[in-house]
Amino acid sequence: MFEQFFGFSKTPFGRDLEVKDLFIGAGQQELISRLKYVAQRKQFGLFTGEVGSGKSTAARVLMPELNPAKYQLLYISDAKLSPRNFYWEALHQLGQEPRFYRGDAKRQLHRVVLDLYENQKKTPVIIIDEGHLLSKEMLEEIRFLTNFKMDSYSPMSLILLGQPELRRILQMQIYEAITQRVNLRFHLPGMEQAETAKYIDHHLKVAGVQNALFTEDAIEVIHEYCGGIARKVNNVCVACLLDAFAQRKTLIDDRMVKVVLENEFAA
Repeated sequence: MFEQFFGFSKTPFGRDLEVKDLFIGAGQQELISRLKYVAQRKQFGLFTGEVGSGKSTAARVLMPELNPAKYQLLYISDAKLSPRNFYWEALHQLGQEPRFYRGDAKRQLHRVVLDLYENQKKTPVIIIDEGHLLSKEMLEEIRFLTNFKMDSYSPMSLILLGQPELRRILQMQIYEAITQRVNLRFHLPGMEQAETAKYIDHHLKVAGVQNALFTEDAIEVIHEYCGGIARKVNNVCVACLLDAFAQRKTLIDDRMVKVVLENEFAA
């Protein structure tokens, strides 16, 4: 549609970028460093950020940075994750046929994790995404998941990703036993305005366009509306490009952005 008009070689601001083409801002770089720290030291990390801020993207970047000869990475994302489903999914990713009963599957996973670490010399790294949607039962199960040899031994890393309400949930007294086990916490902030500008420029170049399509004032309006949240920036930029294409304009200014926001994004 608008790709040919602007000279794009592919649709910009998409979610299907290869890891090498991702824009990594300062906040995400810090998140990736802390994710790696937790993975390498067999710790339990709690990482939060607004929806669309780039938590899952950071996890994507982490994966190829962990030597597969030393780490066995599991990524689990399920809005209705139950303990039984968790054990089944984890065991399937480890190439095991899960036992039918939850208790048996739990003990099976513990044995597989210990075998990986002690015999195969590989550290299992389990990433659970959408942690803010986990039930009380699943959160409690995470506490038991980290309990090896009477809580005195750690053969694996556990990374919990979620939106900001996850931190508020875990502050409740009933989850004190879980929060005490967390070794490292980090909240991913939105991008600063200068970084939002670099983010937009990066996506345009990855899509094959070198010249600026958004004025500085337009980017300022986009940043203010989106709060530096990458997914929001993507959506607004695509809407602006479509509007500019309809008007046959090759440069998007702040007035055009404001009209798009009012017409398409007003609550």
